Amino acid sequence: MDRWRGRVALVTGASVGIGAAISSELVRNGMKVVGCARDVEKIQKLAAECQTAGHSGVLVPFKCDLSNEEEIMSMFSAIKAQHRGVDVCINNAGLAHPESLLNGKTNGWKNMLNVNVLALSICTREAYQSMRERNVDDGHIININSMSGHRVVQSAFTHFYSATKYSVTALTEGLRQELREANTHIRATCISPGLVETEFALRLHGYNAEKAATAYSKYEPLKAIDIANAVTYVLSAPPHVQIGDIQMRPVEQAV
Repeated sequence: MDRWRGRVALVTGASVGIGAAISSELVRNGMKVVGCARDVEKIQKLAAECQTAGHSGVLVPFKCDLSNEEEIMSMFSAIKAQHRGVDVCINNAGLAHPESLLNGKTNGWKNMLNVNVLALSICTREAYQSMRERNVDDGHIININSMSGHRVVQSAFTHFYSATKYSVTALTEGLRQELREANTHIRATCISPGLVETEFALRLHGYNAEKAATAYSKYEPLKAIDIANAVTYVLSAPPHVQIGDIQMRPVEQAV
């Protein structure tokens, strides 16, 4: 990770869970991390914790609603003005609504598409443009995907969410191909975890703590730090190594 010290990473959905863990690890490794989310107060608290821990990098909180393209564009403009640009883009933000294909609400579907697919694509495009205009040829774009982007489980509440994650799988491979055609050494990776113990299940189940707890009671789930460690592993790979996809799940998870 030494070559990334002092360089700029954008982490979306940085306020809790996987995004918070990734942000903290990158700061610990000396990076300047712009962490964005709607709830910027949680990122401010995390930034203070990183500083207290003596991490060599810095976490810069940024309030951004990723379902709003104007806010995303404003964020990239601010990053350019204040930090010159983005060297690493980690598209972590994602959400799920329990909306089935037969009876789901359209606004729930749209919200999943806006955040899981469109925001990811907009951030990817703007990060690439930032790298290109500064002649950054060793940047990295990492999409936090899901095992739901590789298989469909028998749960109607997750089918549309799974469709958005299949999109992330396709988008990451398409990005890799386009970067190669552009004769750049910028790399593209997606990391696809299975069950991770975060606030995700709580939100999916409408903040029903009992249902959320049940999701994590069958076996030991992954921790957010496990995904953060996968991110630092990917970033630490030699420049000639392209890691396309890391699929990771709890040992006892069947699918």
